Amino acid sequence: MDDLASIERRASRIRLLLMDCDGVLTDGRLWLTEDGDEQKSFNTHDGLGLSLLHRVGLRSGIITGRSSKAVARRAAELGVEFVPQGNENKIAAFEEVLRTAGMDDNEVAFIGDDLPDIPLMRRSELAVAVADAVEQTRAAAHYVTKAKGGCGAVREVVEIILKSQGRWHEVMDQYLRTGKR
Repeated sequence: MDDLASIERRASRIRLLLMDCDGVLTDGRLWLTEDGDEQKSFNTHDGLGLSLLHRVGLRSGIITGRSSKAVARRAAELGVEFVPQGNENKIAAFEEVLRTAGMDDNEVAFIGDDLPDIPLMRRSELAVAVADAVEQTRAAAHYVTKAKGGCGAVREVVEIILKSQGRWHEVMDQYLRTGKR
């Protein structure tokens, strides 16, 4: 794990926040329904965090190995721009998102929780693991959140990025004036 000054330096360059879904935006539990879909539980603090990120013109995406209507719906509700689902090869999905976004690895933060996320973290300017990530993922991170996956970890990272870029007060003033997500 890097020191605070290094994390802030890395966060100041971020233009795209990418993340895994299960274990990052959710607590990792899945409820399988009889019709073959699944249900997930998302934290509203993470949702507001992503809305604040988008408010200042930064972009976001979810790269997940599973496919779920719940993920597509939540991503649409939050304005998450990139949502490649069902990717056994997350590196290929990562590269495609960067190509589509017109960005380089040094403009990306990635938040993960488990082994399939490590290669993407290694490619990212800011590699983040949630507090309850597996040991190997935490070891690969520049920063480990205080919050567990599905419990505000994404919001925590958004705040670090916005504060490091000197945008936090601007977005707070704007939000508190309008009250709009």
